[in-house]
Amino acid sequence: MAKQVTILVVDDEQVHRYMLCSMFKEWGWRCVEADDGKTAVDAVENYQYDAVLMDVRMARMDGMEAFSRIHDAYPALPVIIMTAYSSVDAAVEAIKHGAYDYLTKPLDFDRLRLTLERAVDRKQVEERRQEVINTNPEKISSAILGNASSMQELLEMISYVAPTEATVLITGESGTGKELVAAELHRNSARANGPFVKVNCAALAETLLESELFGHEKGAFTGADKQHDGKFVQAAGGTLFLDEIGETSQAMQVKMLRVLQEQELQRVGGQETIHTDARIIAATNRDLEEEVRAGNFREDLYYRLNVVTVTVPPLRERRADIPLLIDHFVGKFSEKNRREVSGLTPECLKLLTSYSWPGNVRELENAIERGVILMRGEYLTEKSLPLPIQKQGHKDEEEMSDSSSLQAQEKKLILKTLEETEGNKSEAARRLGITRKTLQNKLQKYDE
Repeated sequence: MAKQVTILVVDDEQVHRYMLCSMFKEWGWRCVEADDGKTAVDAVENYQYDAVLMDVRMARMDGMEAFSRIHDAYPALPVIIMTAYSSVDAAVEAIKHGAYDYLTKPLDFDRLRLTLERAVDRKQVEERRQEVINTNPEKISSAILGNASSMQELLEMISYVAPTEATVLITGESGTGKELVAAELHRNSARANGPFVKVNCAALAETLLESELFGHEKGAFTGADKQHDGKFVQAAGGTLFLDEIGETSQAMQVKMLRVLQEQELQRVGGQETIHTDARIIAATNRDLEEEVRAGNFREDLYYRLNVVTVTVPPLRERRADIPLLIDHFVGKFSEKNRREVSGLTPECLKLLTSYSWPGNVRELENAIERGVILMRGEYLTEKSLPLPIQKQGHKDEEEMSDSSSLQAQEKKLILKTLEETEGNKSEAARRLGITRKTLQNKLQKYDE
C-alpha cells in the first residue's frame, strides 16, 4: 500500500490553514498545521513530510527564515512559498536558494494541487537517487550503448527515475533514441512485468488518436463495429509511452490533461467512467517551454508531464561513441542480411566519425544497414555509404586542402618578407599589415 502524502501547512491565519487542510483531505492527503516558522522548523525535525506549504509573513519567525533553516537541514524536502504580490521578490529570492516554487495569494487551487503533486514526485526521485548513491548498486542493465560522459549521466538518471512512479518527459532531437530510453525506464521499474504500450501522437489524425488513446464504444462512429479499449486502459499496470506529444492539438491536450489529473476517462461515444493505472512517459523533439509561450501547448499539461526531464544528447555531442555504435550495427545487419563483414576501411571509418549526423543514431543505423547491403568484398567502404555522407567527407577534404594551401602561401610570404627586411620583425610586420605580436605567434607555429 502506498504511503499517504503528508503536507505541512505553515500559516498564522487559522482560517486559511483550516481551508487548505480540508481541501487536502478531499484530495486524499494528510495535513499537519503549524502557526509560525519556529513551530514548522520543530515539526520537520520530528516527522518526514512530503512537502511544506509556507506563508511568508508570520509573527514569530517569518517564512523566509524558516525556509532557510528547513532547507539547510533537509535539502530534499520541497518547500513551496505562499506570498502576496507585494512579497514576490522575497519568494523569487527563496527559489534562488532552493525553494521548490512560490504561489501568489489568493491561491489558484488547480495550480496548487499540480505544484504539490510535482513536488512530491520530485522528492520521491531524489530519495531514490540518494538510495542509489548510498547503496552503490551495480549499474542498471541497459540496452543503451554509450561510454561518453553524457550517456553515463543519462544511464544514471534512468537508474534514479525508473523505480519511481514519476511522470517523465524525454527530450531530444529526432533519431537520438527517446523510445529506447522510455523502454529502459519501463524495464527497470516496478511495472516491468506490465505492458509497455507505445503511441506515436504525430502519426494519427486527431479523431483516430482520440479513439486510439481513450477507446470507443460500439457504433460510436462509422466502422466502430465493436467496443475498443484505448491505450490508457491497455497500459494499466504498466507504462504508456506518448511519443511526439508536442504534435497534439489543443483539444486533445485538454482530454489528456483530464486523464492525467483524475486517472479517469470515458470511451468515445460512451458515458461510463473508467479508471486507468498507467505510468506516463512522454517524448518530444520540440522545445515545449517555447511552445507554451507561443500558445501552442497548454501550460498545465506541460507541468503535468514535466515532473522529471530526461534529455538524450545528439550524436554529434558524443562522437567517441560512434565506433561502438558502428560495431553494434555492423554485427546486427551482417547477421540479418547474412553478410560476412571483416571490418571497415580507414577512409570509411574517418567519414563516419567526422560526419555531422543531423539524423543522429537513427541516421547512423540506416547508413550502416545500407553499407552492409551494398558492400562489395569483405570490408565496408566509403563507396557503399549514403551520398550525403560521401559528399560531406569530400567537402571537408577540400576545405582542409584549401586551408593548408593558404597556410603554406602565408608562411612563404612571411619568410620572404623577413628575408627582405634582414630579419627585422617590426619592419616585416609593418609591411605585412599585422602587429609584431601576431607575427611572432605565427613564427612560433612554424617552428612547432
